[in-house]
This record gives sequence, structure tokens and C-alpha cells, in this order.
Amino acid sequence: MRLRGATAVLFVLALIVVVSRPDRAAGQKPFDGREIFRFDTFGDEQLWTDTLHLEQAIATVTPAAALAVGLKVDAEALPPPVVAALKAGQLNVNDVKVTRRLLELNAVVGIVGKVTGDRVKSIGTTCALCHSTVDNSLGTGIGRRLDGWPNRDLNVGAIASLSPALSAGLKAEFMKWGPGKYDPRHHVFNGNNLVIRHSPSFPVVIPPAYGLKDVGFETFTGDGPISYWNSYVGVTQMGGQGNFSDARIGLFVTQKPDLVTPKLPALLAYQLSLNAPAPPAGSFNAAAAARGRTVFNGTTARCGTCHEGPTYTDVLSGPNPRVPLLHEPSEVGAESVYSSRSATGKYRTTPLRALWQHPPYFHDGHARDLRAVVSHYERFFGLGLSAQQTTDLIEFLKSL
Repeated sequence: MRLRGATAVLFVLALIVVVSRPDRAAGQKPFDGREIFRFDTFGDEQLWTDTLHLEQAIATVTPAAALAVGLKVDAEALPPPVVAALKAGQLNVNDVKVTRRLLELNAVVGIVGKVTGDRVKSIGTTCALCHSTVDNSLGTGIGRRLDGWPNRDLNVGAIASLSPALSAGLKAEFMKWGPGKYDPRHHVFNGNNLVIRHSPSFPVVIPPAYGLKDVGFETFTGDGPISYWNSYVGVTQMGGQGNFSDARIGLFVTQKPDLVTPKLPALLAYQLSLNAPAPPAGSFNAAAAARGRTVFNGTTARCGTCHEGPTYTDVLSGPNPRVPLLHEPSEVGAESVYSSRSATGKYRTTPLRALWQHPPYFHDGHARDLRAVVSHYERFFGLGLSAQQTTDLIEFLKSL
């Protein structure tokens, strides 16, 4: 697809001009949670640029290739001529120059690039890379932002493997992750180097960042509250310049100045404001879902024993709400490799929010749909559900 005539002229002019954003701090509170979530790299260019040199790889990536590994484009960051070209099917998605211009426009969700002329000088990432997607309103992977939605198309391993600084063995390990998965226990970045902590890698699904209010201890293994995990990921995984320490896992990273910790309260406030999306109209059978609620809370399935409403988790129901109530892997039929690499060695009960939106299920993604989820517990606990009860229970889960 190529641009022609007046449309081509407008498109080229729009892309040559670097769209400058006003200082995001001007006229705002010291830290704006949404801006942090969407645009703050915490100085993680020290990982993605200075260490991995991904700015070199970006020079050869076309928009088509970027979309193929799950990167998303924010339609609201595009000037009208570009939007018109997209709608007309006239955008050349195989031109690497277009990728650079999209970076100039700050239109690649979760990626912050600095471009001078035709050279990408630096690349950084933000929270939105993994925890936002788009509504595809202008095409597959191109549309309005959906903050908090897990990007289950994103192939972080494939993106990291573009680095010219990684060994062939490490690239091969990253490539095994696949779309929508990441292993936050495999390695850490200490400000200078990637340090391998657990091998072979054990990737888990990228979780939602919406519907977190009143849940508590929002990690698969309940290691700490939300800001604990934001700090862990921001410093050791994104590569942000900041401090993180946890004696339970023997991890201590100190960097000055700390660009992460002061922003955690604002980031938390924004995350807590993100509501779980309601299921689309007509996506479930309401009558069956009503019957399924009875199955869920009844003595046959007993799901409500652990998945306590309204958040559908029991993680805060222990004698001390500051200490998470967790479960041994053997209690719920879960594998134990990932939990053994965490600070707790156990799993928290998953809060059931917007299940319709983010398959596959379980921390390791081994259940491809909700029927597979019900089948897991049916086998493990010997529930003895009838075919009708199973169907009704699935419809209830789809309604959450």
C-alpha cells in the first residue's frame, strides 16, 4: 500500500514535522498517574538503549513487523492525514521510515523513542507496553488506548531478542515465551547488567492492571501490595533507575537518583481508578449465568469458598489483613516451579475480573478457555458437576 497524490504530500508533511508535546508537568500536580503509566520510562533507556541497544534494531523494523509482535499504535496520537491514509488503506506498512515517524509522534503504545532526523537515538518502555492495548478502531493493532488491559498479543521475548547484545542462548530462551507471556523471575537488571536468577525460564501470562481496587496483594504469588510489584517491575524488569530491595528473595538494587519510588503513589492511584470492563452485550446467556451463580456459591462447586465476593478472592480474609492468605500449589492443583521462585512460595486466589476479556487462564496460561478452567477443578476436586451445571457455571464466569 502506498500513498498517492495530495494524500501523499499531506502524509509526508505530517510525518516530517516532529509533534512536540508540552511539558507534561506544566499546570499539573507533581506526578500524574496516567502520564506515568503511559509515558514515563523511569530512565529505563539504561537497559533498552545503553545495554540492549534496541535502538539499533528499531532502525530495521517496519510497522508491519512491529504489529506482528503485538506492538500497538495509539490512533489519537496520529495527525488527521495519517488517519485518513490508514482508513484509505494507503499507508505503507513496510517502510521503516514510517516506524521512525510513529516514534516521533509518540504513537507506539508503551514505547518512548527519541529520533533525530532518520536516526533512532534511544528507546525506553513504559507500564503501558504490557498493560495496555487498543480497540482496533483503525485496524488491527491501531486504535484508541485501553489502559489496564493486558496485551496478550505482545511478544516481549521476540522484541528483546532483537538486541544485538544478547547471546544466542539467551535469545532462544526469550523466544520460547510467546505472545502474551513474560517471566519476571528469570532475570533482573541491576542498573548495569542483566543477571540471570532462575533458568530455565518459566513465563506467566501478562495480567490485567484494571479492577485492582480493594483486591490486595496483586501478584500471582501475593508477594506484596500493588506498589511492591510496580517497584519490582519498574526497577528490575523495565530497567528503570530506582531502588528495590526484598531480603526474602535476596535482591537489592540501589541507584541514584531514584526515579521510580517517588512516583509509585500517583501510579497506584491511577491503576486503582481503572475499572474492569463489563462483558459485551449478548456475550453470555443471562438466565444460565443466574443459575451458574448458584452453582458457583453452592455446595457442589464450592467456588465461592475461596473466590469470595465482591472481589472474588480470599487473599485479604486472613486474621491479619496486612498478611495475605495464600495457598500451597498442591491445594489447588497448580504447578510449583513459578511459586518456588517467588518470595512466598504460594499462590493467592485469583480475583475474577473481566474473565471474558483475557484468556488464556491461570498464571501459566495452561487453560485456553473457561471450559478448561472448570474442567481443571472438576478433575482436581472431583466436583461431579452435571453437563448443565458446567454450562451454567461457565456462563456465570463470562458475566463477571
